[in-house]
Amino acid sequence: MPRYHSPLPDELLKLSPAERIQLAEDLWESVAAHPESMPPLTEDEGREIDRRLAEHQATPETAVDWTDVRKKLWARLE
Repeated sequence: MPRYHSPLPDELLKLSPAERIQLAEDLWESVAAHPESMPPLTEDEGREIDRRLAEHQATPETAVDWTDVRKKLWARLE
């Protein structure tokens, strides 16, 4: 799948890693708030979601809560 490439404005590159992560989260939340505006999944994406869901259902104990993942990522920046 082609990726969108855009040079970051200099102002964004001056932000700390923590600030850039927060910005990315804020941007993602603004997109996720309107799922109806998202493009449809490709067949490959749909298959991958199905595969991951089946894997999770087979071994749900391997799942990690998002709160724990986020804490671990933020701790790496401190």
